[in-house]
Amino acid sequence: MARRPALTAPRIDPIALPDLDDGDVDDLFAGASLDARRFASVDLDGRDLVDVSFTECALTDVSAHDADLRASRFVETTIDRLIAPVLRASRSHLRDVRIAGSRLGSVELYDSGLQSVHLVGCKLGYVNLRGAELRDVQFTDCTIDELDLGRARATRVAFRDCRVASLDLTGATLSNVDLRGLALQQLTGIEGLKGATLDSSQVALLADLFAARLGITVLD
Repeated sequence: MARRPALTAPRIDPIALPDLDDGDVDDLFAGASLDARRFASVDLDGRDLVDVSFTECALTDVSAHDADLRASRFVETTIDRLIAPVLRASRSHLRDVRIAGSRLGSVELYDSGLQSVHLVGCKLGYVNLRGAELRDVQFTDCTIDELDLGRARATRVAFRDCRVASLDLTGATLSNVDLRGLALQQLTGIEGLKGATLDSSQVALLADLFAARLGITVLD
């Protein structure tokens, strides 16, 4: 009997922040580079933050509705209780980032890079990760209305106690992607499941999609 390939879990590095200086909202502007700062209870709604960079920072209780964070960088940074009905952050880079307790509506992260990223206890609407590269990413206790991974490349990605209403894997490339902790209602792009791990109950729920894809007629 052929051996099953081993499933490798995401490698999430712990984030150990140094002593942080309190940051001021006036420090946040397009192209700004922030190091070892703490931003708490700040309003970034509608602010131009294109190409901003956060390194070893902590953001807590931040409102960022319609903030323009395109091409931004977050490195070794924690984000807690971020509120943004619309978040524009396409072509951004996140490495060693923890996002917790946040409420985000439309999230534009297409063509972005996520490495060693952990989302915990977040409620998300439409998450656009089309064409993104995800490496060592974990979702824990998250609810997502729509997760779009079309043409994304995902390696060592896992879901723990999560719910996704609609998942799009059209053209996605997956490796060591663990979907067993995901309650899924709708799937588009079933061919993109190659490289994913499901449990038997999930496979049973997707049986009709598998049959349709293979041209199988099921009659009782």
